[in-house]
Amino acid sequence: MSFDTSKARAEIFQRIRGAQKRTAPIASDHAAAVDYLARHPAGPQPAAYPDLLVQFRSMAERMASTVESVPSMSDAPAAVARYLANQKIAPNAVAWPALRELAWAGAGLSVEFRPPRRDESRGSDLVGVTGAFCAIAETGTLVLLSSANTPASTHLLPETHVAVLRADRIVATMEDVFELLRREQGGVERMMPRAVNMVSGPSRTGDIEQTIVLGAHGPYRVHIVVALTN
Repeated sequence: MSFDTSKARAEIFQRIRGAQKRTAPIASDHAAAVDYLARHPAGPQPAAYPDLLVQFRSMAERMASTVESVPSMSDAPAAVARYLANQKIAPNAVAWPALRELAWAGAGLSVEFRPPRRDESRGSDLVGVTGAFCAIAETGTLVLLSSANTPASTHLLPETHVAVLRADRIVATMEDVFELLRREQGGVERMMPRAVNMVSGPSRTGDIEQTIVLGAHGPYRVHIVVALTN
């Protein structure tokens, strides 16, 4: 047995239109929605930042990340080695396969290009090194996309997350991130990634007595190496 709910639905919509001072359905509602989605209009934006890197670094440090700038991507391994030495962390790490071409061994680092181990009985991987799709100056946030060469577990499981970021991949706002995603990852030729992760400093929680605890659901530390050129 089925019930016809069209009359009740029409009455509900009529009451909604009455509350909105509309006397009849708008025939172009669907077309307007399609047009809106196609245009991707942005909401209110902050004033333009005079220097995206300066703004990003300021906000990242406010979120308890540490940041170091290096002249080029080739200088990143040495910067990672310095950071681990300063933190008294062994120079061992797992890294994205996408970073395989950098000279890690030459910087004194033992790096394996695989996802981190999940089985603690076999020894946990304590340092994960990733790149970044881009970063957000407004909030000091890293944006990471998942793929076979950029596994999400690399920045989620180890206690220390080190990210290598190109300065020219820093954008102003989150709206700019999604525009970049549509341009570089969208369309029929390419598939959007399964996951887009946004990282703003170490993992933290204030669930217990409103006391902030770092490393609750992810890394205790986030260090960002910004390469000023390729």
